[in-house]
Amino acid sequence: MADGPYPGESAGGGDRIHRGWPGPAHANGLPPLLDLSFDTGTLPTARVRIRACASRAGFGADQAEDVVLAAHELAANVIRHAEGPGRLRVWSLPGTLYCQVDDGVASAFAVDSLPCEPGHGLWVVRQVASQMQTLSSPAGTSVQVRFDRAAGGVPRR
Repeated sequence: MADGPYPGESAGGGDRIHRGWPGPAHANGLPPLLDLSFDTGTLPTARVRIRACASRAGFGADQAEDVVLAAHELAANVIRHAEGPGRLRVWSLPGTLYCQVDDGVASAFAVDSLPCEPGHGLWVVRQVASQMQTLSSPAGTSVQVRFDRAAGGVPRR
């Protein structure tokens, strides 16, 4: 795995817990724009980095905040429910930003198996993202979200 997006920062590749997780199906083999291991103490840094990725990808301020909100909700879920560090990756493709948040090791997955109840973080993520997919197993969960850049200020959902 490549170094992190900032000099002297680990991309998280040495974290045994994260080996083997897939990238989004639509990343076309591109390396992530952001690859960051996170825990409770690094969530503020993660938010700043996600906002920067969305801005560099051409997302307006309001839509960039939607990306930050969704990624933060997913990261907070990792910390609360998986009780450990997680991994956040962001890919930028023309007109689209993909985010993936992982909390475990690769295994046989059940697709879209997480519950969605009003008032919970996953419900919020589904409201602001263009698409969301969960992959889960007893060994961990991976959530992939796609954000389509707004044309004329109106998000495509």
